[in-house]
Amino acid sequence: MVIGPPSPVALPQSAAHAAGFAPSLEIDGLHLSYGGFMALKEISLKVARGEFVALLGPSGCGKTSLLRAIAGFVHPQQGSVRLNGHDVAKLLPRQRNIGLVFQSYALFPHMSVIDNVRFGLECRNVPKAASIERAQAAMALVGLETFADRMPKQLSGGQQQRVALARALVIEPDLLLLDEPLGALDKRLRVQMQTELKALQRRLGVTAVFVTHDQEEAMSMADRIVVMRNGVIVQVDAPEALFAQPCSAWVCDFVGAGNLLRGPLEPAGPGRYRMQIGPDSAFEVDSQQAPAAGSVLFVPSDRVWLDAAPEGQGLQVSARRYLGLSVEITIAHAHGTLVTQAPLDASSRFPVGSWVRVGAEHRDCRLLPGD
Repeated sequence: MVIGPPSPVALPQSAAHAAGFAPSLEIDGLHLSYGGFMALKEISLKVARGEFVALLGPSGCGKTSLLRAIAGFVHPQQGSVRLNGHDVAKLLPRQRNIGLVFQSYALFPHMSVIDNVRFGLECRNVPKAASIERAQAAMALVGLETFADRMPKQLSGGQQQRVALARALVIEPDLLLLDEPLGALDKRLRVQMQTELKALQRRLGVTAVFVTHDQEEAMSMADRIVVMRNGVIVQVDAPEALFAQPCSAWVCDFVGAGNLLRGPLEPAGPGRYRMQIGPDSAFEVDSQQAPAAGSVLFVPSDRVWLDAAPEGQGLQVSARRYLGLSVEITIAHAHGTLVTQAPLDASSRFPVGSWVRVGAEHRDCRLLPGD
């Protein structure tokens, strides 16, 4: 038995639409308030079939409220939620055929693993023999086929999370919602589960929406990332595009995309401006219009080059951080600090206190609106 129909590899929304795929989830003009507090403001989003979308943002930004609105646990005052073309706004959570996985696992401690997994099928009045067969198939998907008779307290955190995932998948959901499901795991196990979860989602072709506040987790798992702040969506992009082209200084800072340089920008020729940050160290950026007040220069960390400078000239290395195969080097300059990375073998040329020159290609730099 296969849980869920096989499907092509999930595509980012633009590619999926180009291939003629209809959206699986459509959210339009969603407003949600609790008393006088507006939790969600004018939220609109489309998720393609088989797509894995991450909702990313700081605590209190509205990502969990959005997930709960999709699931039907809260009821927005305005807007619509459509699943496979059907308006589900007035349906109860159990009527939406949505699989849910929580950070707390939410397993029933008095039930065996197999009874936990087939619980959703019992609620749907699936005959016992059929529910056991489907639960066994779901447990096999997550590598727990030999754990049927164990109790949740006899399982590790990673195994409990697999049980929760099998329980969500066994109902063959139209949509899988995951609310920080890996947050309670240690780093090694969390990375392992990220790989397993992504591979399983690809294999089944199930549409998934994933809530996280971990930028690295979102970057490694999602086809697209929805960045939220103060109840609104501020940017939606594939991980590579989000990292390379953040739409604002806040997004850049939150996802850790690179350096934000605040300082005077002077004309450097037709359609180009320069920011001088120290002797023999400057960055140029293309812009057909004069930079607006408060504009910030974005320089990706991996695009910054550095070279040794004579003693007492240039800029000084103020800190180093070992990253394994590379070393993160922090350089003090006239307007703050600048971060770049150097390969481990080359980084020995730049100890703390050494003098360097820095720069980057103008095509790699961008002007961003300030906050």
